[in-house]
Amino acid sequence: MSQNICFIGAGNMASSLIGGLLANGYAAAAITACDINAGQLAELQQRFGINTSSDNLASSQAADVVMLAIKPQLMREVCCALSSLPSNPEQLFVSIAAGVPAAAIERWLGGQRSIVRCMPNTPALVQLGASGLAANAAVSASQRELAEKIIQAVGISIWVDQESDLDAVTAISGSGPAYFFYFIELLEAAGVELGLPPATAAQLARQTALGAATMAQDKDVVELRNQVTSKKGTTEQAILSFQHDRLDQLVRNATAAAQRRSLELAHELTEE
Repeated sequence: MSQNICFIGAGNMASSLIGGLLANGYAAAAITACDINAGQLAELQQRFGINTSSDNLASSQAADVVMLAIKPQLMREVCCALSSLPSNPEQLFVSIAAGVPAAAIERWLGGQRSIVRCMPNTPALVQLGASGLAANAAVSASQRELAEKIIQAVGISIWVDQESDLDAVTAISGSGPAYFFYFIELLEAAGVELGLPPATAAQLARQTALGAATMAQDKDVVELRNQVTSKKGTTEQAILSFQHDRLDQLVRNATAAAQRRSLELAHELTEE
């Protein structure tokens, strides 16, 4: 890749993406970060040696890719301020803001823009992210490839068939890290109730989560579970307790609630 990339927003996700791109050999001179926070810009410039600016419009004019790495609530204001950009089908906009539809972004940008929406998750901060991607009709095959390469600097990326599928992505991987953090939290608390010191319970629960996730990368999770679940053993009793209390239904209810809220946020963020 040799295209100029402009990040509008210099927060944690932008920082992680910039770090990942540089680690993959991308030239610092081809990256510009824009933000109203001069302190954040100075930190990024010192850490990565990239260009920085407080002028979103000027920096975007010189960019092949504009990364909209801002909070969803700021998207309308920021995009409207960029609406005077010349119409350029070769310029790609990538939004990592949750809940804001591509059609709204395109409208605020003045129409006729190539837009990819990305739903990342927080493990991207440690280059272990899982992101869903959706492109509008204006995005070319080469732009799809470019967006994919940028996002893969912080983990895996998966294209969905239609933009509405990003609401399901939000419910599974976007919000998913919190589910696992919560289960680790509960497992630690259970360990303490069973008599373990808090530090011991925490270390065991967290290392077990890391080990299990690592094993699950390239193996069938049902098979893995069955390998641990001996007949009439301790694991079987725990699994039976989960099944009796309908853990499966709790997971379905929780992810459905997350998906509903994603749909609601899209409406709230785009209503005129």
